[in-house]
Amino acid sequence: MSGRSDHGHDHDHDHGHDHDHRHDDDTITFRVRALERIATEKGLVDPKALEALIETYEHRVGPRNGARVVAKAWTDPAYRELLLRDATTAIASMGYVGRQSEHLVALENSPRVHNMVVCTLCSCYPWAVLGLPPVWYKSAPYRSRAVSDPRGVLREFGVDLPQEVEVRVWDSTAEIRYLVIPERPAGTERLGEAELAALVTRDHMIGTAR
Repeated sequence: MSGRSDHGHDHDHDHGHDHDHRHDDDTITFRVRALERIATEKGLVDPKALEALIETYEHRVGPRNGARVVAKAWTDPAYRELLLRDATTAIASMGYVGRQSEHLVALENSPRVHNMVVCTLCSCYPWAVLGLPPVWYKSAPYRSRAVSDPRGVLREFGVDLPQEVEVRVWDSTAEIRYLVIPERPAGTERLGEAELAALVTRDHMIGTAR
């Protein structure tokens, strides 16, 4: 694996690690739900409104925007070239701007290279194209193991890559954030952009799905 980022990770091996990031996810989820319950009991939060907001930003607005960017890159060679050269401009041209999306870099997966994104310091994330970061992305185990044992982490997500596929881990920072452009699935030549966008998930654009 080679990693290229402002933090300069560079590895070419796998490390065993017995720390399950799902444990931290459960702990964070418990704390969030406890705070939500207290706020609800005090009348500070409308549960239905909160659920609708989370659903909108985590599963609809953000990832849907990113999926449209990917689909356009798959179907429009000129846009793909601009996206890989200047992702910030290319994505802004589709109207997707906003918090944590000012300095973007697009990373293109191929049969020989698989890109994966992490933020080792906190949870820097391109909200405008991916919505809210998932709990696991912010967890300490993911942030550390994505660098030290990327293939192991990918296997936990159901992605078992052949050894000949190079894994590149990119570390987001406050200055730069990344969007993975997954490989276009075979047999989709006749699909339009909307149909192609429906195939793209948030995890594809983080690099934890293939």
